[in-house]
Amino acid sequence: MKRSKDNLNKEAKQKGVSYLAIGIGLGVALGAAMNNLAVGIALGVAIGAGLDQQGREKNKDK
Repeated sequence: MKRSKDNLNKEAKQKGVSYLAIGIGLGVALGAAMNNLAVGIALGVAIGAGLDQQGREKNKDK
C-alpha cells in the first residue's frame, strides 16, 4: 500500500515531537561545553522529560 506525501505529513504531525531526544542532544552539547558530559546529559534528560510531560498534558486536554 503506497502512502501519499500528504498522508505521511498528517501521520508525522499526529505523533508529535520527542522533547526527550531534543533535551539529550542539548544536554550533550552543554556538557561538552562545560567539560562535564555526565552533568549535561542529566540536565538534558530532566529538561526533556519535563517538556515531554507538558506536551502530553496539553494534548490530553484537547
